[in-house]
Amino acid sequence: MVLALLLGSLFSYFGLAAAWILAGILASATVAMTTHHELPLHRLIDKSARGVIGVLAGIPMAVATLDELTAVALPGLLVSILTIAIGFGFGLLLAKREPSISGQTGILCLLPGGSSTMPAIAKETGAHFQLVSLTQYLRLLIVSSSLPILGSFLDHGENAPHASANSDISSPGVLALLVVFAVAGPHLGKLLRLPAPHLFAPMLLTVGLAALLPDATIALPWEMKVASHILIGFMCGGGITPATLKLFAKQIPMVLAAVAATIGACALTAWGIMEWLGIPYFDAYLATSPGGLETVISLATEAEHSPTIITLQLIRVTIIMLIAGYLAPIINFLTRRR
Repeated sequence: MVLALLLGSLFSYFGLAAAWILAGILASATVAMTTHHELPLHRLIDKSARGVIGVLAGIPMAVATLDELTAVALPGLLVSILTIAIGFGFGLLLAKREPSISGQTGILCLLPGGSSTMPAIAKETGAHFQLVSLTQYLRLLIVSSSLPILGSFLDHGENAPHASANSDISSPGVLALLVVFAVAGPHLGKLLRLPAPHLFAPMLLTVGLAALLPDATIALPWEMKVASHILIGFMCGGGITPATLKLFAKQIPMVLAAVAATIGACALTAWGIMEWLGIPYFDAYLATSPGGLETVISLATEAEHSPTIITLQLIRVTIIMLIAGYLAPIINFLTRRR
């Protein structure tokens, strides 16, 4: 934990994307590799950490109103279909190229979005979650690092007023409910047979709370976010072995090709979104960016851009998470049809 805190502080200082998750992965992987023993998390801690990630996934939806969702639903759906198709195609190609990788693992590795939730979904659905973790965070690092650089060259247009729903601290009552959602939500999700129940139930409960209390601030303390990200990193990195790293190294060219293809497709799509919604190109590119949601929200908020950016991203991430949760039956269905 000490090593993770030191690495996370260092990564945060330099503005690295997903700093605390990467710190958890590197710290736990270092210990696992040097001691030759895996570092499994206690089941309750594991589920609660994933529950916090589910709550964090639901919090940004508090800024999206029904009118905003309706206005961008169709372009959001089209962008989602494009990015999902690319992820599916490269994922299946990855599985075909490497016999030890299942179709489910390959697709989860290359679905563009939800990098903090994909490893958890992979673990729940029986995929190779260490490989999924490594490929997802490589994609996140590339996409998130490129956004600020591209932003310095692209047209931002006129700044528009933008209010964040999470600029203040939650009241004790709301915070207590969010903690309950994170701890008890996974059990409710399992009872209701939701896809990836440890993630989706807390997410849906958080969205429901935001709808019931539209004027309330829905946010988690910084310390809880850091702890959950480090624990997710531990879950991913604690089981990394030399064999996993060797397998990952072999897939890097394919992963880089998939990331390049997705970024290129989204950059082209952004031109259409710009014309369709009448927003600056940089806004459209942020809205269609294949991942790096935290970086996207940060850039949009700092520049006071339209909530359309966040809304489009949330539509994409939600659809991708739903598909990821039902990935096993989808693959079985497609296989039977062949």
